[in-house]
Amino acid sequence: MTQKQGAADGGMAVPHAAHQATFRVYYEDTDLAGIVYYANYLKFIERGRSEWVRSLGIDQAALRAEEGIVFAVRRVEADYLRPARFDDLLTVTTRLLALGGARIELEQAVMRGEERLFIAKVVLVCLSREGQAVRLTVGLREKLSG
Repeated sequence: MTQKQGAADGGMAVPHAAHQATFRVYYEDTDLAGIVYYANYLKFIERGRSEWVRSLGIDQAALRAEEGIVFAVRRVEADYLRPARFDDLLTVTTRLLALGGARIELEQAVMRGEERLFIAKVVLVCLSREGQAVRLTVGLREKLSG
């Protein structure tokens, strides 16, 4: 989303530093060829997003219990660049791209050292208990934008 698009739908473009979380590849993450099974990259970036949200001081369980708000993935655009292997130490980077009324856009990457293995653009939406889109609260928006 460009800054102009963000402003048009009530959102705003947000330049933000990347959060990093490190994970080890376990045997269970690999396929018969000894490389990480493609679907597991989605698990890795989910863990990275969870750690990013936690680092911002957002307790997702409390958010759901107290305000009835949850985050749901609406869209993922993914590129698999190089394979990860058993016992690799991977770093998942998560960077906020933009905030809309009920929408959060992120860029995520899975790295092995300086080598980029996987990249994704992820769009999250805020949902109510009933599964309806709800606007980000002021407090949540402030925490997310840093």
